[in-house]
Amino acid sequence: MKITLTTLLLTIWVSFVFGQNGKLLSKTLIDISTTKYWYQFSNNDTLATEYKYLEHLSFYAITYQSDDAIVKGITVEPNKEGVFPVVIFNRGGNADFAELDVSTLIYFTAKLAAQGYLVIASNYRKQEEYGGEDINDVLYLTETIKEINKADTSRIGMFGWSRGGLMTYLALQNTDRIKTAIVGNGPSDLFKIAESRPLLEEKVFANFIPNYWKNKEAELKKRSVVYWADELSKQSSLLILCGTEDRRCPYEQAVNISHLLEEIEYDHVLMKFETDHTFTGKKEELSIEVIKWFNNRL
Repeated sequence: MKITLTTLLLTIWVSFVFGQNGKLLSKTLIDISTTKYWYQFSNNDTLATEYKYLEHLSFYAITYQSDDAIVKGITVEPNKEGVFPVVIFNRGGNADFAELDVSTLIYFTAKLAAQGYLVIASNYRKQEEYGGEDINDVLYLTETIKEINKADTSRIGMFGWSRGGLMTYLALQNTDRIKTAIVGNGPSDLFKIAESRPLLEEKVFANFIPNYWKNKEAELKKRSVVYWADELSKQSSLLILCGTEDRRCPYEQAVNISHLLEEIEYDHVLMKFETDHTFTGKKEELSIEVIKWFNNRL
């Protein structure tokens, strides 16, 4: 009887937790003037001229359910009334490196939001797996937005940068709900990344990917879109952006996946820029292309 009762309680708990996936647990307005990044966007304690458009946006810190984890994220929303297409932004980095914050979204997505988009982003779970079970933290945001009044859940795009590009490819493999996506300087073949950056393999891949050294080949294939390009959602389309001077994620990573997508006639565009991994000197062009793509496709 005890075993039966225990099993029943476990089943109820699992059903409750996993039935709540994507549930919005909290949403708190962020006063960007009180953040440690305020000096980057202000002069004499007021928004700098080039950032005046931020007056028309609101930033919110959120938490939501993802499997058995409570995950943190941020939304950027137009202040005006209405319902807006959604762009899920997937950050780069891992753990505390390149952690999602207000400045990340200002640099990459605020101008997009100012054009009439609702941006939502995940900081990923604490026990992240670099494209393992933590892909759910991205996928479940398509449920989270159902609880945000300004979100048009029929129009969902995705924008991933660096490691976030890897997450974007995985999302397109696992759902048909993303109407269109952008990948910026994102890895498509982790075998070649590991070969060219052994320290990254040792410090990141081995630390975050479960049983890495034991299952290296299988785990890297799971995270390398060049091995399953034909599994990307045919309901979506893709813009691939790359810097020809990128030393972290060589532009060949973008070129190689583009060639594969051409072979299967996947709807995509590849754009190259003479810049580095963070698009130094090309951020204005980046914003223009991102806005143009989502305006045309979403």
